[in-house]
Amino acid sequence: MLFNLPNLLTLSRILAVPLIMAAFYMDRPMGMYIAFALFVVAGVTDFFDGYLARATGTVSKLGQFLDPIADKLMVGAILMMLVWAEVLHGFHVIAAVIILSREILVSGLREFLAGTEVSVPVSQLAKWKTTVQMVAIGALVLAGANPPMLPALEVGLIGLWIAALLTIITGYDYLRHGLKHMT
Repeated sequence: MLFNLPNLLTLSRILAVPLIMAAFYMDRPMGMYIAFALFVVAGVTDFFDGYLARATGTVSKLGQFLDPIADKLMVGAILMMLVWAEVLHGFHVIAAVIILSREILVSGLREFLAGTEVSVPVSQLAKWKTTVQMVAIGALVLAGANPPMLPALEVGLIGLWIAALLTIITGYDYLRHGLKHMT
């Protein structure tokens, strides 16, 4: 079935991207709280779409195609909005560029390898990278609201740099794996 619950959850994540971006244009702090809430809901759907697909035996090609696209759209759009909102600035933008560069590299690699019928499975370290990255991005969105009682900016920036480091490691692993199939 094309539009099963896991696929609908993935599609909802894609549809949440422009809503999250729109929230950045709202008055602060309310807009950032709305962006944060939407981001958290989207993150929860990211967990449940795959879990439900496997648990109910409804894993589909559409879901396998859309899930990484939804993740990359959300991460890319929010990182760009964090730079626009000046939550991320200075040399911290480098961490965002590293993350975005790796996402583009891995997407291109997967597309190329799909033509050779070689799959690139997600490593456990890449799953940890994603978790750290999502926590960091969520903290940075919350930092944009500037809540004085939370060290959201510090948590977000440290997490973003950890995610960038993990991004380099996992990107290298994927590239090394992919290069074997290019020669």
